[in-house]
Amino acid sequence: MPVILVVIHAENARKTLTATSPADAGPGEAIGLLEDLVQHAEQARASDIHLHIRGATAEVAFRLDGVITPIKELPAEIAERILGRIKYLARLKTYQDSLPQDGRIDGHAVGTKSDIRVATFPTVTGEKIVLRLFNSTAVLTLRELEFPDDACRELERFLQLTSGLLLLTGPAGSGKTTTIYACLRQLAEKGGRQIITVEDPVEQILPGIMQTEVNEARGLDFAKTARHLLRHDPQVLVIGEIRDEETANLAVRAALTGHLVISTLHAGSCRGVFERLQVMCADHSTMAASVELVLNQRLVRKLCRACSGTGCANCLNTGYHGRMPLVESLRVDEVARRNIATLQFDKIAAKPALQDHAQSLLKAGLSNASELRRILGIDFTA
Repeated sequence: MPVILVVIHAENARKTLTATSPADAGPGEAIGLLEDLVQHAEQARASDIHLHIRGATAEVAFRLDGVITPIKELPAEIAERILGRIKYLARLKTYQDSLPQDGRIDGHAVGTKSDIRVATFPTVTGEKIVLRLFNSTAVLTLRELEFPDDACRELERFLQLTSGLLLLTGPAGSGKTTTIYACLRQLAEKGGRQIITVEDPVEQILPGIMQTEVNEARGLDFAKTARHLLRHDPQVLVIGEIRDEETANLAVRAALTGHLVISTLHAGSCRGVFERLQVMCADHSTMAASVELVLNQRLVRKLCRACSGTGCANCLNTGYHGRMPLVESLRVDEVARRNIATLQFDKIAAKPALQDHAQSLLKAGLSNASELRRILGIDFTA
């Protein structure tokens, strides 16, 4: 008798992945099952696949529009064969299940357009593996990302400058890298400048740009990599993340010495960016002089147009389909620079704030109060 492994909602029907009994399912079965799983995740617009062995069974979940959505359970024997296939393709140690491993799979190996980043980790109930799907389609423009007009204008103004620092902030998964790629596309299309990135990892290959990755196992962190790359005379330098004092001071100095610098820094608000940065940079006047623009963003799920949020096959019964940025931006003018240099952060505020943008999305019927509450932790009324 066939064993149903995964049941996944498609646009108008339920699709199933089947195999022979667990005892009979061999390596060939794992090849087909993994391909079906990844292809269905891609069709469902999932950004990640989670596969977690829990004793006799394994849970499969997709990350859809930023939310983990359970899909189905697998027999552990089948899941282990799929895990083995994943490790083989990612060039990991197939026998290793007691230590975390990281790797990458070319999308062509599983019949998809998306390259896949692989991360494994041992848990008390069994191994957990996460597949991150990197869509290889063209990078979207800022306008295509549905940025609000005021934030879009500020970003476009910054990209015309020859020097200065742009800092993006927001929690993990808030779309910062997607925003940076949109900026890079605009810079590359305009041409005339040497553009170099330091990423962890490179998520998409952009023509006309020199992209590099950190490799901390070999001693190449963001600071050391960026310091060496500055010798290649870039006009634009992207540093994936500012994590320490060395990287922060390098980004500030580069912005003041004729480079356009783009980076990210974890903070809760535009004001919070400067509160964190002043701890890393002893020279507060230099810090204030280098930063031109701060962007704080989140990603909000949009109501499904097909069902107006009630749930249908098109949105996998979630009520949502796709996401859009929720943004606040702060241009650093001369008044703001004085306040930053003297650490008067209470006088710094983005206008319009995140809450104002959220309220406008609610009034326009693009999202709803429960989704905005999930993202910001604040109650909203139409």
